[in-house]
Amino acid sequence: MRKLIAVLAVALIAGAAWAVEYADISIADLKAAIAAKSVTLLDVNGSESWQKGRVPGAIDFAANKDKLADLLPKEKDALIVAYCGGPKCMAYKQAAAAAVKLGYTNVKHLSAGISGWKKAGEPVEK
Repeated sequence: MRKLIAVLAVALIAGAAWAVEYADISIADLKAAIAAKSVTLLDVNGSESWQKGRVPGAIDFAANKDKLADLLPKEKDALIVAYCGGPKCMAYKQAAAAAVKLGYTNVKHLSAGISGWKKAGEPVEK
């Protein structure tokens, strides 16, 4: 019975961690942060998609999971923005949670994703 309770507790905690919501950032606000060089972007679309086109300056999360601590700013209150494919994509949570686990406190989500970025006519980097 104790093992069952322990397993359920772990599952509940893991589920709660995945359910965390992150504040959304608009394309306009993200553009301003990029222009001010005050944001670190985490692209969670996978390396193949990252190579085809990303928000300028975005880090390929899939290829850099193990090096994330070295790639993120030293300041723990720095703006970190994670994004994936679009409004229905939840993969961004993996990168956002990784940043929070490293101690970052200003983690946001570009819910428009790369599809919304492109649809808005914004440039992509290849």
